[in-house]
Amino acid sequence: MKFIPEWREVLKRAYSLRLMALAGLLSGLEVAMPYLDGILPIPTGLFAAASGLIVAAAFVSRLVAQSSLRQPTKKYEDEQWDA
Repeated sequence: MKFIPEWREVLKRAYSLRLMALAGLLSGLEVAMPYLDGILPIPTGLFAAASGLIVAAAFVSRLVAQSSLRQPTKKYEDEQWDA
């Protein structure tokens, strides 16, 4: 396994990674909910449901071409099948 040549650009711009980070944050908030019970008027399971929806959106966004990211070079496309 090796990184793609444009991994830094993908890390900065890919919506799928942004959505996965948001889902992780929501999962952490779901764990913290028992400590915030009565302080915040948030229904139980809201963060878990939102996290699930965001993970689904991240999955879809990973499959959709994003115009803000460069297309892989022809050289890279050939290399990926050599490994």
